[in-house]
Amino acid sequence: MFIDQARIYVKAGDGGNGCVSFRREKYVPAGGPDGGDGGRGGSVILEADQNLTTLIDFRYRKHFKAENGQPGRGKNQFGKDGEDLIIRIPPGTVVTHSETGELIADLAQPGQRLVVAVGGRGGRGNTRFTTSTRQAPAFAERGEKGPELWIDLELKLIADVALVGYPNAGKSTLISVVSAAKPKIADYPFTTLVPNLGVVSLGEGESFVVADVPGLIEGAHRGVGLGHDFLRHIERTRVIVHVVDTAGIEGRNPVEDYQQINKELALYNPRLAQLPQVVAANKMDLPAARHNLEQLQQAAAQEGRMVFPISAATRQGTQELIEHVGRLVAEIKAQEPAETASDDVIVYQPKSQTASVEEFTIRRENDDYVVEGEGLRRLLERLDLDNAETLEYLQRLFEKIGLYQKLRAMQVPDGATVRVEGLEFQYQE
Repeated sequence: MFIDQARIYVKAGDGGNGCVSFRREKYVPAGGPDGGDGGRGGSVILEADQNLTTLIDFRYRKHFKAENGQPGRGKNQFGKDGEDLIIRIPPGTVVTHSETGELIADLAQPGQRLVVAVGGRGGRGNTRFTTSTRQAPAFAERGEKGPELWIDLELKLIADVALVGYPNAGKSTLISVVSAAKPKIADYPFTTLVPNLGVVSLGEGESFVVADVPGLIEGAHRGVGLGHDFLRHIERTRVIVHVVDTAGIEGRNPVEDYQQINKELALYNPRLAQLPQVVAANKMDLPAARHNLEQLQQAAAQEGRMVFPISAATRQGTQELIEHVGRLVAEIKAQEPAETASDDVIVYQPKSQTASVEEFTIRRENDDYVVEGEGLRRLLERLDLDNAETLEYLQRLFEKIGLYQKLRAMQVPDGATVRVEGLEFQYQE
């Protein structure tokens, strides 16, 4: 079954908690803190796998969660990192954020990887908070929660050539003749319900990939017929082969068919109208086709496009067509920049995950002063605010990052309530 769209939920693993521990050994007085850090949570990674051609794996499984990091232990033992979760997807998959619509990545090349959810950091053990004035800290950090989000996967087939045209124009027959693809062929509209891929061989070491895109009709750019379902699969193509039923056996005018399909392509994506296009005047084995061929050639000539009279059913003219298309594809590929390395790794980290504790704003809300900052929020989530030593640590941190200085500059009166991402205290100069 061909599935080209899916929505899945991914969650990175939580970081392990830091450990509060003190060295206790016989004959070793004042051993000091020895709590280790928690392990990092596992990340969720999408990898483009050339062996996959559909998103069917996500039809029934939609939730993916990486492993959590292990907590730290005494004797400065760090917790084990959580194992990364690798999700394999077909090349050509576009990944977007479901809620915001933000484009996260386009994994077009096999082997490309996207770290879509970075594992949460492990909490620091109490050893990390030792200073010259705080020699026996009795607090540690909790592990950071791993990010979670819904993402949309949209597959856009990677093909050099796309066959487009009205239903029953002969696209399926043509791809079955020029390649090893075996699509369903019948004499009724919308025989092809999914795109078919085929490899056309022109000789040793020379080939190109062709996609038979399901029939388009008027209004396809708005989703009429199978329009929106499959127009996306034309976007990556290099050359368009426009198959026209030159005999008009469906009762339509071949020239009007040709013009209408081109109009739909331009309305869906103006770039498609600029792609090199070759017109395949199909069904030339029928008498009516010879009568309509001259008008179709005139219409195509006005836009500088070549017309190849063919009959997919009898294979008349198909060899000349694919040889010309093969040369065209080779010329375009030669002019394109080299492909990016297949071992590229893209890391998606929203600004909220990389914000520093020094990045914050202060606003007044009635008589209170509210301090907001993603870095501060993430820090406070990892701390035990019921621990007296933790609060002393935060007081020094607030002084260090300039929070008290900004409150003084705002002339905050003594006794005013200050709220810092869930922590509330009375301000005293």
